[in-house]
Amino acid sequence: MNSHVKSELIFDKSRNGRRAFAQAPNAVKASKIPSKLMRNDKPRLPEVSEPQTVRHFTRLSQLNFSIDTQFYPLGSCTMKHNPRACNALALLPEFAGRHPLGPISHGQGFMSCMFELQEMLKDVTGMKGVSLTPMAGAQGELAGVAMIKAYHEARGDHERTEIICPDAAHGTNPATAMMCGCQVVEVPTGPEGDIDFDALKLAVGPKTAGIMLTNPSTLGVFERRIKDVADLIHGAGGLLYYDGANLNAILGKVRPGDMDFDVIHMNLHKTFSTPHGGGGPGSGAVGVNDRLLPFMPIPIVGSKQVEGKTLYDWLSEDDLPQSIGRLSGFMGNAGVLLRAYVYMRMLGCDGMKRVSEFATLNANYLSSKLQEAGFELAFPARRASHEFIVTLKHEARSLNLTAMDFAKALLDKNYHAPTTYFPLLVPECLLIEPTETESKETLDNFVTAMIEIATAAKKGVEFKDAPYTMPVRRLDDVKAARQLDLAYQPE
Repeated sequence: MNSHVKSELIFDKSRNGRRAFAQAPNAVKASKIPSKLMRNDKPRLPEVSEPQTVRHFTRLSQLNFSIDTQFYPLGSCTMKHNPRACNALALLPEFAGRHPLGPISHGQGFMSCMFELQEMLKDVTGMKGVSLTPMAGAQGELAGVAMIKAYHEARGDHERTEIICPDAAHGTNPATAMMCGCQVVEVPTGPEGDIDFDALKLAVGPKTAGIMLTNPSTLGVFERRIKDVADLIHGAGGLLYYDGANLNAILGKVRPGDMDFDVIHMNLHKTFSTPHGGGGPGSGAVGVNDRLLPFMPIPIVGSKQVEGKTLYDWLSEDDLPQSIGRLSGFMGNAGVLLRAYVYMRMLGCDGMKRVSEFATLNANYLSSKLQEAGFELAFPARRASHEFIVTLKHEARSLNLTAMDFAKALLDKNYHAPTTYFPLLVPECLLIEPTETESKETLDNFVTAMIEIATAAKKGVEFKDAPYTMPVRRLDDVKAARQLDLAYQPE
């Protein structure tokens, strides 16, 4: 498509009197609507036919990059293919038609699925309890730190107000700690990607409430001294929080509970197959060990035996009087949870192991091929987990080819870019996560595209204005963020 062609608005297709009646809402008698809520003028809506409407929005959807159409190697985001069976089963009318305010007796099938999901998540994480109610990863983080804080306060240990975060942490980690009223203590990363243990020892003290870690970290490597870290934090009276964004790297191989973590949030919308992006929907279920069981957010699905039958019910404040409370209107995103449940049942124990094996295999294969092609790995001495980092610092210096230039050039090759400039401590960073669902051919083609861009830059090709073939050329990111204009104004 010519990059200078203006995208057509649906209003440009509008003609007076044109209608699409198939989806027209049933008429509502005006007498049922209070007069103060009645419009004086007709709403300004496009007048188009049904085929025009379908074609317009289908075309718009085809302009987007998506996991259904292109390789999407966003590091730390797990943008993988999700089986359609998960969607189909979660949308069964018996699930989709269930009302959250309906009688418990009418939702026993759904409740049994949620109870089993809690049990499976306990098993794969090594935790003693799971709450499904957090509706996003960030909300799961909030629940985790809130539980740590509640634990210390219940013990009368009110001076523990510091949360330790590595400098490679997700940005939500320190933000969450601050929102919970804690102070953030940052510790640096060592030269091979592990947390600087000597700096950590200096940071730990009587004010330490806990530490927030992602393992494997956002640097794509496994924390080799994790048991030493756990012993150090626990020895000082603090607790360990596990950011579950990278759980697919260790699924079925090692459990956060076995690493002595006290609480974990799990991005079910990433690891366990639910379409995500664009702000949701999500699920940040939390798992806890014995220390934090009393503080879990409610409601939680409980079970009991009545006349030889298993019945399910919601555990509430009466059952968990020390709970940190409710995080959503009901019990979380039911559709997301059902998809995760179906996915885990489809995989089984052996399938979950294959997830981490192929996620790790793909990442190490891709990192090796890129290194062979002349790209510099941020941590060449370490084996990648499910993701890895390429640094373009030399290309930026010698070719004036930055990570952002590279990212935009990949769009012209029909690939979405990896995550750029995160983690911040790696200059000109590309954080690449191929995921377990991509084929060797896809990975090889991506390597070819990377090589072609680097080769072209060495020959003097300029990429400062890339992408060249997309409907929209490179935007002024700062202006787009500060002067966002989404309102249609007719000429």
